[in-house]
Amino acid sequence: MTDYDTLDAILSARFSCRAFRPDPVPRAIVERIIAAAQKVPSWCNAQPWQLIVTAGVETDRFRDALYAAAMSMPPTPDMPWPEGYPGIYGDRRRACGFQLYDAVGIEKGDRAASAQQMMENYRLFGAPHVAIVTSPKVLGPYGAMDTGGFVTAFCLAAQALGVSTIPQAAIAAQGPFVHDHFDIEDDRNILCAISFGYADSDHPANQFRTDREKVQNVLEWKD
Repeated sequence: MTDYDTLDAILSARFSCRAFRPDPVPRAIVERIIAAAQKVPSWCNAQPWQLIVTAGVETDRFRDALYAAAMSMPPTPDMPWPEGYPGIYGDRRRACGFQLYDAVGIEKGDRAASAQQMMENYRLFGAPHVAIVTSPKVLGPYGAMDTGGFVTAFCLAAQALGVSTIPQAAIAAQGPFVHDHFDIEDDRNILCAISFGYADSDHPANQFRTDREKVQNVLEWKD
């Protein structure tokens, strides 16, 4: 097997896990994941990402407080949400949502059930760990772009070590709460969280996989 085949296999195996077992990931494994993700490129080697990782009672304390905040406070992200998802972007977004709802038995049009499923983001889908991912505000969108590469590498390194992940932009919706809870300075943007642990492989929420576009639909050659 070539290096490409190995990488492609890891990319193919990775999925957004929405139900976890309670078993903790050993700290040495978490540090290996981060050490590998650190190797991604960044503009001028700035490496703008910073992480706060929780375990044990700290995960549960954050989970409970985050859910309460999301139930009572409006979304207030540090960086603006997308203005919309026009055309094919909205189609892909809806397809992912319908796959999830079908998997967990939510009927189309059941807004109460779909809203409750969305709120599982704020329970961290039962994960034993969460990483809060931040970038300096002064670096703006380029700091966020570099940090996105780190998030991808984190998820792939975790997958290679048998750890499942789900990057969650939803957590950034509660920016003021997250800043306060973890005493994160206002000069950093909360970009997302990564909930992680060992997948509950029998849970229906983990029984579907999203599609990817064909290469020719995202590539334009200029010869």
